[in-house]
Amino acid sequence: MTPIEMEKRIVRYGDLAPCKTAFIDAHTPGSDQKENFTIIGGGVSESTDQHVHIRDTPGFNIGAAGQPPKCRNSLHIHTTAEVFFVLKGRWRFFWGRWGTAGEVVLEEGDIINIPTGIFRGFENIGIDYGMIMAILGGDDAGGGVTWAPQVIETAQEHGLILGENGRLYDTKQGKALPDSVSPMPVLTKDVLARIPEPSAQDLIPRHVARYNDLIAFADQASAKVIGSEGILQDKPGFEVDFLTRGSVSGENLTFKDTVVLMPMRGHWKVSWEGGSATLNPGDTCLLPENFEHVLTPAMSGEVSLYRVLSNDDPAGPTWIGS
Repeated sequence: MTPIEMEKRIVRYGDLAPCKTAFIDAHTPGSDQKENFTIIGGGVSESTDQHVHIRDTPGFNIGAAGQPPKCRNSLHIHTTAEVFFVLKGRWRFFWGRWGTAGEVVLEEGDIINIPTGIFRGFENIGIDYGMIMAILGGDDAGGGVTWAPQVIETAQEHGLILGENGRLYDTKQGKALPDSVSPMPVLTKDVLARIPEPSAQDLIPRHVARYNDLIAFADQASAKVIGSEGILQDKPGFEVDFLTRGSVSGENLTFKDTVVLMPMRGHWKVSWEGGSATLNPGDTCLLPENFEHVLTPAMSGEVSLYRVLSNDDPAGPTWIGS
């Protein structure tokens, strides 16, 4: 592989193309400044305006959300995995029918594996623009998003209608729901009553890992964060490792499945027969299966990186620890 070919597999943080109309709450006050990024795979956007950087889907999708302070993402449910780590800022994740069942605050580098089948939302509670990176289970991550009824109703009041086909129609732009498309139905009371409402005490210990703890775990070898042998023992259709300077020794690495590298801190060098590339925080690099490479820090000081690996596990559901 030539360096030019490799560069096509790297999405640079500075080149990320945002979409501000990706979801049903794009006009809802308090949520109308969100930026959605689809990095690898089709993602979960409901807008035809969403830019997709790399369309390959290695069994999962990679995306990101960028939000200014006090901006939130409205309550919704996924049927496949939704994992976030905080790249920039300070974020509050909350869940439950009205977002009051529980919450957790995540700092930079922290990671959360939100269980499938529960309402969840998140907001930037920092003082600057924040960014969270997302790993979504399955090749078709867009097939499993369900909004809380109040989100759909409020969106209609502000001119956005979600069709049963999963597409948004903006009446502020003169668009109307086609005669052949019905509005997205809201969940019934019976269905809502069956949706789990885990407490913070139930969810946090089994679904959240802290950056400082991962730094310690990865002192001499990569820390398995998500997977059957991970700190968060789940099988969401992919595995997540965490690496620091102490985790790598300069040996050749080869994985039978696709690998995605997502630096958190510092700069990392990927070398292979034919060239090398430097990855920076916020960059996303897609390595093909059976690709022999060497991964090393490219600078002194603190360096850390999340590595996502494909596997043969189904895409979900994820679980709530008991």
